[in-house]
Amino acid sequence: MYLAAAIQLTSTSREDENLASAAALIGRAANAGASLVATPENTNFLGPHVDKVARAEPIGGRVTTFFADLARKHKLHVLLGGHNEKAPDTTRCYNTAVLFGPDGDVLGSYRKIHLFDVDVSADVRFKESDTCAPGGDPVVVKTALGVIGLSICYDLRFGELYRKLVAMGAEVIAIPSAFTATTGKDHWEPLIRARAIECQSYVIAPGQSGLHDDNGLRNSHGHSMIVDPWGLVVARASDGPNLALAEIDLERVRKVRQGIPMAQHRRLPG
Repeated sequence: MYLAAAIQLTSTSREDENLASAAALIGRAANAGASLVATPENTNFLGPHVDKVARAEPIGGRVTTFFADLARKHKLHVLLGGHNEKAPDTTRCYNTAVLFGPDGDVLGSYRKIHLFDVDVSADVRFKESDTCAPGGDPVVVKTALGVIGLSICYDLRFGELYRKLVAMGAEVIAIPSAFTATTGKDHWEPLIRARAIECQSYVIAPGQSGLHDDNGLRNSHGHSMIVDPWGLVVARASDGPNLALAEIDLERVRKVRQGIPMAQHRRLPG
């Protein structure tokens, strides 16, 4: 059993301020005894998307080194929930989560597969694929804290990805996000709880909250949370930069899966 924290941010185009805010909240989580800390999508930059591409850098650059140093300083597992990783296509970047071990080493990374190309309303009209290239592979990472499945934001709507992560061994699933306020008020919690229930896994869902200075002054839903494998919300952040802190008990995962052995009962292909 260990403590995990979902960090909630209000990131903007002011990268140094974003990193300082994340570092302060990670420090708070470490002081509270957390062993695993996860930050939201677009942790380091949530401003104009053209600038996001121009500022993209490889893993091992300034941003990922900053979080590797935090992991090493606090002796934590730290998930940088999403940053703009440099891609071969100079007009686009990857939206990439990176998991660091307590020694600062990269344990695994995941490039967002499902890109947010939508036309919901005048308030939610966006084509992420204009500036981001999709990843191609599901990722789980074996750690001392259990097997962690990685995903990002819009992935949340695609249950087949999470079935794959569980088939690959995931016991804890991370869903760092920047859900819009418009979609989040109706879909965020139901989808997170559904993923936890169907995967019989803990879900750690750190989110962006409030207004950002990207095009159109985007407003993010927040409500970062941690949900247990029965689908119960065990921690929730209040508005603005904050954190949700909860115990992760892998024995509870095993008991829930033993009590309702979905893996044995599944009859559909795949």
